[in-house]
Amino acid sequence: MPLRTVMLLLLALVLAVFVALNWTAFMTPTVLSLLVTSVQAPLGLVMLVITGLLAALFLGYALYLQGSVLLETRRMTRDLQSQRQLADQAEASRFTELRGTLETRLDQLATTLADDRTRHAAEMVRFSDELKLALDHAANGLAAQVGELEDRMVRQGIASPGAPAR
Repeated sequence: MPLRTVMLLLLALVLAVFVALNWTAFMTPTVLSLLVTSVQAPLGLVMLVITGLLAALFLGYALYLQGSVLLETRRMTRDLQSQRQLADQAEASRFTELRGTLETRLDQLATTLADDRTRHAAEMVRFSDELKLALDHAANGLAAQVGELEDRMVRQGIASPGAPAR
């Protein structure tokens, strides 16, 4: 129990004990003036009833305030929950959009890579063909030079025709 509630209950108990001990004084009739007229009534009982009515009025006001705060808190909690759901949906859509963008970009990169591989493979084939052609020309040129040297050697009598060169 909160300290405030304990203090209020203790105060009410002390007041009840005070009223019980002085009940005869509370019930003693007295002449009371009401501005326009006068009445005979027990002053203690009148004051006790007025105090009880004021306490009930303040208790009702406190309950009203607490109820309105509770309703406002519930409304704010619902609003907060709906805003949280909106934020989660927006975040999910951003993730979905990011995923789509990444997938598109990865597809583009894969296509570019495949195109580059195809282009490089074609270039390698072309370079290989050019290298083979160059090697063939070099071999033919070398064979022609060897044949020419052989002819010279045969003409000069250093080697016999059809004999392999040394």
